[in-house]
Amino acid sequence: MKLARTIRLDESDDNVFHQAASSGEWAISGGFAFSNFSEDDLAGKTRQEFANGWLSLDSFGRATFAAVTVITEQEFQELIDRLAAHFVEYYGAPNIDAARPVAAEELEQMRAMCEDHDDNTIVMISRSLTDTGVHESYRFSAPQGASLDTFAVHGSVD
Repeated sequence: MKLARTIRLDESDDNVFHQAASSGEWAISGGFAFSNFSEDDLAGKTRQEFANGWLSLDSFGRATFAAVTVITEQEFQELIDRLAAHFVEYYGAPNIDAARPVAAEELEQMRAMCEDHDDNTIVMISRSLTDTGVHESYRFSAPQGASLDTFAVHGSVD
């Protein structure tokens, strides 16, 4: 099974996002955060987060780049629970049980997107507002020789 982790090619994310994710954090699109936004809501760092920020599931910060890597079933299930708790705490979901299916859907979308790509493939996101809501598109850049380990931390550092 595959998912993506944030990567940092330089320190620019610290300057363009309210909260930048560190390298190696599990990532999803996180477009749900902008579902009720209008053009008037998109200025400064919020515009940058909207335009091309992946959402980290560790710090809930944003990153410009993510890279495909392997995830275990246990890690995947833990991320569903973490995202469900985030939905309760920050988005008003009534409880974890109600939030879990929505969190699972978000993670499953990301898993499906990553599944057919080689490890270390870099993934970029681009969002725009349309008459029907937020539109997301994705670009993939095949690995060019450097391992993801150069940029991202895998597993626990404990």
